Amino acid sequence: MDDIVKQAMAKWPNVPNCFGWLGLDARGNWYMRDDQAQALGGFTSGVEGAKGQLLQHEKLIAFIERNYEADDAGRWFFQNGPQRVYVELEAAPWVWRVHENGLVHSHTGQSVQVQQALTDESGRVFLVTDKGLGLVHTQDVLHAAEAVERGDWMPESVQAGDLPVRYGYVLSPEAESR
Repeated sequence: MDDIVKQAMAKWPNVPNCFGWLGLDARGNWYMRDDQAQALGGFTSGVEGAKGQLLQHEKLIAFIERNYEADDAGRWFFQNGPQRVYVELEAAPWVWRVHENGLVHSHTGQSVQVQQALTDESGRVFLVTDKGLGLVHTQDVLHAAEAVERGDWMPESVQAGDLPVRYGYVLSPEAESR
């Protein structure tokens, strides 16, 4: 966490949490969800515009990613100064990039060690790592398949709906906060 964030938290300890305003999609993209986007439905509702606006400002994205973590209830958030901005997740708290050489890193750029591979009923590939559970980016499924063919990973079949409870994360902190 950035030092400036820690200082703001100490200075203003009672700032209310923020729900519904930030989303992370299945490709590791961040979305800002203003009132209009939220009025259209939930982040994963499939309604056009409900995801919000794709964030493209590199420094803002880097700031979010440096200050991204989970609370004890498995709700992922971005610590924005003294305020926790809880994140709506499309699939999982992490999106993994798998390289041709088998190395894996998160959508935030952190290297991880794969502990287990999972496939859900839709054919999506999830990896359990030393950082937790995440979804393999769609552009990297070929590299994941190559890791399976090499015998590096032995995927277990799972139901996507079981993953949040099994791995201790919340897809929609906003829905849970109501």
